[in-house]
Amino acid sequence: MELRTANEMETMQLAEKLGNIVTAGTLITLEGDLGAGKTTFTKGLGKGLGIKRPINSPTFTIMKIYEGGRLPLYHIDAYRLEGLEQDLGFEEFIYGEGVCVIEWYMFIEDLLPEDRLEIKIEYEGEDARKITIIPHGNMYEELVKELG
Repeated sequence: MELRTANEMETMQLAEKLGNIVTAGTLITLEGDLGAGKTTFTKGLGKGLGIKRPINSPTFTIMKIYEGGRLPLYHIDAYRLEGLEQDLGFEEFIYGEGVCVIEWYMFIEDLLPEDRLEIKIEYEGEDARKITIIPHGNMYEELVKELG
């Protein structure tokens, strides 16, 4: 599925719509250049989950947990984990009872299950974005149909 958004608000609205339909155990991987909108997308997702707390990038803390919504949101930024081979203990979040979002997932891809919702965010102008949603696995194919 390929979508286009004209501005940050539309990107957040798309993610909010997804946040309204995700279920426990959902894994979302986000790919995009610095500033492309990965954290903006996660903010919209959190809004769809009913999370009131401000969501910001976990770049320096690696992971943030947001509760208080319909499901907990586990927000991981793997940018600083490239080449790390030790057990990071993320399994309880990736396979947990919430929704796990991983930015820069390619740095820990070997640790991730094949089934997931892959989202690529690309610049198409100053504010416009092309968002490509790729489902991996039956659960995610159904999720994309529902989002569609």
